Amino acid sequence: MLVPVLLFILGLGLLIKGGDWFVEGASGIAHRFGVPELLIGATVVSIGTTLPEVMVSVTSALGGHGEMAYGNAIGSIICNTALIAAITVAVRPGKVERRSFLAPVAFFFIAAALYLYVAYLSGEFTRLVGLELLGVFLVYMVVLVRQALRGPRVFSDETQSASKPLGRDLAGLVGGAALIAVGADLLVDNGTRIAQFMGVPESVIALTFVALGTSLPELVTAITSLVKGHGALSLGNIIGANLFNLVLVSGASAALAPFSIPAGKTIAGYNASLVVDLPLMVLVMAFLTLPALIRGKLSRWQGVTLLAVYAGFCLFQFFL
Repeated sequence: MLVPVLLFILGLGLLIKGGDWFVEGASGIAHRFGVPELLIGATVVSIGTTLPEVMVSVTSALGGHGEMAYGNAIGSIICNTALIAAITVAVRPGKVERRSFLAPVAFFFIAAALYLYVAYLSGEFTRLVGLELLGVFLVYMVVLVRQALRGPRVFSDETQSASKPLGRDLAGLVGGAALIAVGADLLVDNGTRIAQFMGVPESVIALTFVALGTSLPELVTAITSLVKGHGALSLGNIIGANLFNLVLVSGASAALAPFSIPAGKTIAGYNASLVVDLPLMVLVMAFLTLPALIRGKLSRWQGVTLLAVYAGFCLFQFFL
């Protein structure tokens, strides 16, 4: 078990360095073009930090492990919201720019409605459903790009004078994404081996170990963003990544290799995923985003409450 542990640590180191480069590049581009950081976080940064989920889920689906692809996507959303966003909000609550926040949140709940309709009606994510989810992803990207082009620019003399060459910012994005992808792959692969060695069921691994492992880029980006004072970039990244887990990760997996909702754990004879996982995914997102849209700010109590919910979710997966 020594080699998996060492590779796990190496993956964590690559994630940390990749997150640092990625945040620097994304915030530099945001300042250069006067684009709100939340918008950059919800698009460019979210795609980069969602790459591990895409790779893991597509590989799992193609390998006949649809339950891993499903559990990774749903578990990552719960982890992103109730752990990573919760840490961000608990440490540094603040105001939210409603205009930039609205589109990612609205598209998430539209995608969630489609996802829940399929899950509860048939439980089968066919190739057509996968293509529909990918279609939502494309529409979302078009809407955000048009919004960015039409929106006001927010330049400052300080950021313009101190801005680095564009090539350096782009290199930070590409290099950071590469390190994040490699680090997450090492971490998930070896973390899963460690979990299997400890006798943890595959369904639990997907919703917890794999979901947490593939969400580590978001966690690293969130922590790095907080340290560097880019809280909006962190929050936008998390909301965007949650949407991408539904429409890009699940969409690509279903389009390439259709899968069904796993029927492992049950509660009173009902599929536990339909009773707990999917409702919790929607509830934690609503708890995080709706008060922010109504009041225009996030509060520390939201973060603390979400952290408690995530602790309860993990206890349920392992002990019930």
